[in-house]
Amino acid sequence: MKSAVETLNPTRVRLTVEVPFEELKDSLDAAYKKINQQVTVKGFRKGKIPARVIDQRFGRGAVLEEAVNDALPKFYTEAVNEAELNVLGQPEVDITELKDGETLNFTAEVDVRPTIEIPDYSGIEVEVDAVEVTDEDVEKSVEQLRERFASTSPVERAAEDGDVVTLDLQAKVEGEVLEDGVAEGVSYTIGSGELLDGIDDAVKGLEAGGETTFTSELKGGSAAGKEAEVTVKVTQVAARELPELDDEFAQLASEFDTLDELKADSRKRLENMKQYDQATQAQERVLEKLLELVEVPVPEKLLEDEINTRKHNLEHHQLGQMGLDLEKYLEIQGKTVEEFDAETKEAAVKGIKTQFVLDELVKQEKLNVNQEELTEHLMRRAASSGMSPDQFAQAVVEGGQVPLLVGEVARGKALAVVVEKATVKDTNGEVVDLDDEDEVEQATETVEAAEGTADEAAEEKTEG
Repeated sequence: MKSAVETLNPTRVRLTVEVPFEELKDSLDAAYKKINQQVTVKGFRKGKIPARVIDQRFGRGAVLEEAVNDALPKFYTEAVNEAELNVLGQPEVDITELKDGETLNFTAEVDVRPTIEIPDYSGIEVEVDAVEVTDEDVEKSVEQLRERFASTSPVERAAEDGDVVTLDLQAKVEGEVLEDGVAEGVSYTIGSGELLDGIDDAVKGLEAGGETTFTSELKGGSAAGKEAEVTVKVTQVAARELPELDDEFAQLASEFDTLDELKADSRKRLENMKQYDQATQAQERVLEKLLELVEVPVPEKLLEDEINTRKHNLEHHQLGQMGLDLEKYLEIQGKTVEEFDAETKEAAVKGIKTQFVLDELVKQEKLNVNQEELTEHLMRRAASSGMSPDQFAQAVVEGGQVPLLVGEVARGKALAVVVEKATVKDTNGEVVDLDDEDEVEQATETVEAAEGTADEAAEEKTEG
């Protein structure tokens, strides 16, 4: 076999392959054997029909077609390996010449990873938000904890903001009661915004036994997005009572003996959260700066496939779970189809560039992924997919997805290397010394977000 490579553009090549006919012998033998098992000829036992009889009865062309279809993937792979190409996607194959007993010639056009030059990235500088926890932040955190320990008691008065009401609901669309539009004994806190638009105004002022009707757009169910006439009946009004903010509350709600200790712990937790957010912000901004430094051609077919995948995941997974279609989603977002398409394309380009650049850095920096790092990553992805670690690991192995997970961690390590060499300052002008604990896993999450894979863990592993 002889092959040659022609570069069509930075991301696409054409392979020209010439195969001497004798190299088709194994595929021809396999073709005759396969046809032998599929056909019957009077006077011959099944599987024992001579090749000349098959040629006479079914045509030599059918045998050649079967043999070529069997042989093409093997010769294509040999040509790719010989040229040391990093191919993307499936090739477009064209048989240019097939002469029985002489030769098989074909071409294969395929996208390839572009050659990328990574410049010196040690001079990258980014600014991030300063870690500042105010007394107001602490008070808000403690108040949220206090809300969780609130108690309720029935009252004989009209419902007010903050009350917990028990409701019976019935929704009608175009005069017909919906099958999934009836609910009884629903507990709702007035002002929480967790049920239907307009329900707060409807139930405020009603006492137990009171009933009213209002119009609202349904957020989910069989008539999601449609205007419904909703009848609501209040069966109970209960007032929420918050515990006193004192040492007794601290002992009830935490492992601390005093309220001051509880507040100090809240401050520390808020600082840790803001430090984590600060590190993520640093990684995102360093990645953006890195991508600006590198010229990355994007294969058209790969970009098209990535855009289609993102749209499919949004429409059939994320929006489907919320009971929305794309049209309603765009209406809620206040976007046109053109704006949505442009944003999706921009995100897809960024995702592809991120993978190409960081993969190149993995090679350049000779980064490897150890078992501990892979296990930690697998555990996190399992948690985000809603599967147990064992179930997730099994799905990954059966789907042949282990190399993908290794690649994700490796790219996280590559980003961590760049962040380590970058200068990160906060908005106060102070140099930020990022905590390197869990740095690789956090960087991996940042990379997943940039590549658009963070929300696909469950789908790609269970469907793969």
